[in-house]
Amino acid sequence: MSGEHEMLFRALLYIVALGLGLLVLAKVRSRGVRQAGLLIASYALYLTWGAWFLAVLLASTVINFLIGRWLKRQPTPLVLWAGLAFNLLLLATFKYVPGITISIPVASLQKFSHLALPLGISFWTFQAMSYLFDLYRGEEIDPSLLEFALYMAFFPVVISGPICRMPDMLPQFRSQMPPSRDDIGRGLCRIATGLLMMQIAQLLGKGMLTGQGINAGFDQAAGWSGPDVWLLALGYGLQVFFDFAGYSHLAIGVARVLGFVVPENFARPFASTTPSIFWTRWHMSLSFWIRDYVFLPLAMLRREEWWRKLCLLLAMVLFGIWHKGTLLFVLFGCYHGVLLILHRQAQQVEQRFNWALAGKAWTFFSWLLTMAFISLGWIFFRANSLAQAGAMFSALISPAAYSSHVLHQSLYLLILGLAVSYAVVLVVINGLDRHSERLEAAAVTSRSELMATVIRDRWVWVAPMWAAACVLVMTLMPQARAANVFMYRSF
Repeated sequence: MSGEHEMLFRALLYIVALGLGLLVLAKVRSRGVRQAGLLIASYALYLTWGAWFLAVLLASTVINFLIGRWLKRQPTPLVLWAGLAFNLLLLATFKYVPGITISIPVASLQKFSHLALPLGISFWTFQAMSYLFDLYRGEEIDPSLLEFALYMAFFPVVISGPICRMPDMLPQFRSQMPPSRDDIGRGLCRIATGLLMMQIAQLLGKGMLTGQGINAGFDQAAGWSGPDVWLLALGYGLQVFFDFAGYSHLAIGVARVLGFVVPENFARPFASTTPSIFWTRWHMSLSFWIRDYVFLPLAMLRREEWWRKLCLLLAMVLFGIWHKGTLLFVLFGCYHGVLLILHRQAQQVEQRFNWALAGKAWTFFSWLLTMAFISLGWIFFRANSLAQAGAMFSALISPAAYSSHVLHQSLYLLILGLAVSYAVVLVVINGLDRHSERLEAAAVTSRSELMATVIRDRWVWVAPMWAAACVLVMTLMPQARAANVFMYRSF
């Protein structure tokens, strides 16, 4: 089966699973039947990616469930560390060992270099560890094996999150309420938004002209100018955002159609005015996971300021390594860790000298500086090698590199046009939200009631508009019929 037909086949299966799931949840009141139906659909969809992948997921599910029971009876650090060691060993075996064995010329290790990465293992392994952490902390959660298996394999989020937590999901799995009209409407709107954003990410990667997209820009051997590097850094940040935030909209929307609320993953990160704000808005389910289960426990061990900063650096390095175990991703984590530490230092200086930096001009400058530094970090994330990252940073600091540009003009127009368009969309959404709040607070009239309905139920007109825009984006894309690959799936 070709890549295009395979993706279409899976898309149809997901649509069928969504329809059947909605039917079961709407008509069936038995909690066990509802849970079993969702689990069967989840396993059936996961099985399409490989029987071996499902075997690994099943093994992880059973072992983590048993460790959880053990931890509930005996909540000691030894039991917790045994559970964490199992999960970290499982994750390292599939995610990091193949890359290590390729670089180590030992014949007996080469058989591990071909281990395939089970889909979503980074996400559902972190879900399993959060369950163990929560049990150790005394959370009152007691899922059955069926409920825990559903938590690990719930099909809207099993591939690439958002990372869920058992205390949030267990009450929803046990609910007997059918999905409401509002759930279905909001879910469909999120699905349409996600599909459009993922298509825009594909357009950014491929470009409007064949071989003139961001992917080709990074894959060229050398010769970038200063403006080219800035464009690729900004463009790749947008590409990752539209791709992963789009997928998150899709996953959250599918879950919402079924009546489930899963964590948000993005909250307008490109409107952030400081690095700290950015990391509370970007990949939020992972950022908050690392904050709650790594940074805060470590930071509370000592009170010294240097220790808290070291913990912050270690947390961001973990964020980088979670994506991929390479030097570039370690540098990506270090870069953002240092950026956060410098921001904290600046805040301390402001407090010490009682500086009150405010006003629209300062806010704009802070936003511009934040976006510039965040964008530079994407070079470590996307560069094909350390040498390439070095060459790109060299172009940034060389005055002579700013005299011309190598990348095609169409890519400049595409990236800048999409950045401006996205900003306009955010302004419009903010305006609609504020108008909705004013209408709710004001006296109800026939006119205001109509306007409030249009704004509140905006999915009625937003979903078709986004679908039409998605078709338009696909027509602009070269090789539009080629199979579209979700970027974050490889992490």
